[in-house]
Amino acid sequence: MLAFPSTYSVGITSLGFQVVWATLARRPDVDVRRLFTDQGDPPHQKGRGGLDLFGLSLSWELDGPVLLDLLEQQRIPIWSHDRHETDPLVFGGGPVLTANPEPLAPFFDAVLLGDGELLLPAFIDAVQAHRSAPRAERLRALAQVPGIYVPSLYAPRYGSDGRLLAVEPIEPGIPATVAKQTWGGNTLSHSTVITPEAAWPSIHMVEVVRSCPELCRFCLASYLTLPFRTPSLDDGLIPAVEKGLGATQRLGLLGASVTQHPQFGDLLGWLDADRFDGIRLSVSSVRAATVTPQLGRILAKRGSKSLTIAIESGSERMRQVVNKKLSGEEIFAAARYAREGGLTGLKLYGMAGLPSEEEADVEATAELLLALKKATPGLRLSLGVSTFVPKAHTPFQWEGVRPEAEKRLKLLAKRLKPRGIELRPESYGWSVIQALLSRSDRRLAPVIAAVRGRHESLGGWKSTYRELVEQGPEPGSAPLPPWGEVIHDSWDPLRVLPWDHLEGPLPKSTLAGHRRSALDPAGPALEAA
Repeated sequence: MLAFPSTYSVGITSLGFQVVWATLARRPDVDVRRLFTDQGDPPHQKGRGGLDLFGLSLSWELDGPVLLDLLEQQRIPIWSHDRHETDPLVFGGGPVLTANPEPLAPFFDAVLLGDGELLLPAFIDAVQAHRSAPRAERLRALAQVPGIYVPSLYAPRYGSDGRLLAVEPIEPGIPATVAKQTWGGNTLSHSTVITPEAAWPSIHMVEVVRSCPELCRFCLASYLTLPFRTPSLDDGLIPAVEKGLGATQRLGLLGASVTQHPQFGDLLGWLDADRFDGIRLSVSSVRAATVTPQLGRILAKRGSKSLTIAIESGSERMRQVVNKKLSGEEIFAAARYAREGGLTGLKLYGMAGLPSEEEADVEATAELLLALKKATPGLRLSLGVSTFVPKAHTPFQWEGVRPEAEKRLKLLAKRLKPRGIELRPESYGWSVIQALLSRSDRRLAPVIAAVRGRHESLGGWKSTYRELVEQGPEPGSAPLPPWGEVIHDSWDPLRVLPWDHLEGPLPKSTLAGHRRSALDPAGPALEAA
């Protein structure tokens, strides 16, 4: 059974979920059913010979507690150590689990780190090869497959002060580290399900690029998915688009920076042909410096009303800090090209609370939006702004959430809303919970189990965390670290991180160097082991 921790309309819109489901469904040795929070396919028969595997795709930290509800709905013990021989193996994947699975690790039998194109076939082959073996033997066999992490075969070790010292194998023969797997094929993914019931109705999605060459210092989508990959136009993108347009007239081009595909201009030119006059085309966020008059014109011609660019900050200094290689002139040019092409809106994305940010930098963001409004009359502007949240395997993984970000979100609202600029801020409180889940180790698992029913509010998480701190740890376990240490503190680059035993695309020392370049370019060299 393949589950998604949200409703059908949201889950079926996830391209990653669609691809995993289709990959499993194509195998003659797998009978896969889907499960969402509001509906699911007809279940397998219960008991022996029924459900062998329960998988979960996790793209959003805040969906973690929903996993436990889905497991209980299927009468599967939520803790991996409570499962017996007849219980299914519970596995998971997706960016959240690839980055840092430790807070959820005690609930999973196996975690697939990296791209499903490689991992899923290897995982299923290993499961089938050892299907008749005892559960413990099956898990040991899975741990030998590159990219498959079996949490029960690793244990955290803590110092007397409660500081994490290591996460290590508990027996000989288990790899000391597990490396993320990277798909290097000539094609990427595209929709396998097109339905009017999706959150984006009847859309065919095509992945144009994977990762991003810009390497903004906070960006999980860039660093975790390196290297930057682009399918060929003739053998990858055009066939994928043609396949979908046989079923729908709505096309979405996806990727962290779609316009940086080396043949994107050729793709746009191809889509400009008269035979595509009936389609509606949309693209995900594009790099402002790559916006051209051609892009604005073709998007407007193909039914798009707006363009989305990420600026991160209106401050030139802050854009340099985060490695956003973008000038003010390029931002203004993007707005001008959007309006001249016939688009009516420009959506910008920024952040508050970035490392080293000062209030003047936030004022600069407001000033930039106001200047854009004056320079491009008639173009509807909106700013989506989130609080910086540290993510594993990025140079800013050592930085904490800054409490002043909440005040700075309000400052932007005060400056922009009265001037007719739409502001769409993400909740500061939810950013705090994201950081809790992205930065914690296995000690958070009991909190996740206990917070259910209260997990939809920051107060619920805080009170649950406080209650478990007051109760104290189980015998032989380390105490929960202080809330502020996990959420707000900046960590020493030499500190052992909960995900150090899981190898991302770049070594820790390289990430530390990128951090140093951003925050202390003149300072002494620091090496992170």
